[in-house]
Amino acid sequence: MAIPKKVRERIVAGLKNYLPIIDQQKARDVSEADTVTLVKDIMADVLGYDKYAELTGEYAIRGTYCDLAVKFDTKLVLLCEVKAIGISLDDKHVKQAVDYAANQGCDWVILTNAGIWRLYNVTFGKPIDKKLIVELDLAALNTRTDRDMECLYAFTKEGITKGAHVALKDLHEATSRHLIGALLVENDKIVNVIKRELKRVVEATIDEATIKRVLTEEIFKRDIVDGPEWKEAVQRVNRKEGKALRTRRSKPKKAEATGDPLPPATADIQLPSQSP
Repeated sequence: MAIPKKVRERIVAGLKNYLPIIDQQKARDVSEADTVTLVKDIMADVLGYDKYAELTGEYAIRGTYCDLAVKFDTKLVLLCEVKAIGISLDDKHVKQAVDYAANQGCDWVILTNAGIWRLYNVTFGKPIDKKLIVELDLAALNTRTDRDMECLYAFTKEGITKGAHVALKDLHEATSRHLIGALLVENDKIVNVIKRELKRVVEATIDEATIKRVLTEEIFKRDIVDGPEWKEAVQRVNRKEGKALRTRRSKPKKAEATGDPLPPATADIQLPSQSP
């Protein structure tokens, strides 16, 4: 996603100003309250949020408080949980941030200690889960590379407004080993291509079930095909496969009724080459 010139310039100038301050505050090992003040300034001057109209401090959530909330008009857009600058972010901090988001029905949450910034997407299934979409170390960020800037852009007001965070989530999911693995196993067209190519290379016909077994039991690592991420990926692929099958089944009937030629039964799919 293209980053507007003004936004890019604001980010570069803002980081130049705030990185020395982050180092100073870390050396002083300032408190969480002081870190919240710093984070609020960064969100305003670097990320572009209106400090007074869009950032709410000590946002009340069922008898407790989240450090910062972002609202556009009256709509809650994301929550931001802040830890002291000298503290390393860990699982209990993630759980706390996600619990806040779950209680408010908020899909997006930032966890930060001013130096490290994490963006999570909260999924409201059973159980409620979260996905780390991006983690940035501002001190290590290279503003000359598009990749780093696109990741930081997802945290900005303009990025949130234009859906950059959602685009980053989609990219994250598209490159998931679970989704790619499920696509190889559950997509009948791809399995048929493997079957066809095996016959061409070794002149032997291998059935689809054997191909799937070899993929899941001998090629994929165990941690890919175990757990909720694999199940979710398989369900996602199967939903698309079911929809595609229903579409293919409906097209011949429509073609016969209109007298149009029937569409081909299958398309020729080329698998991308893979390095060993």
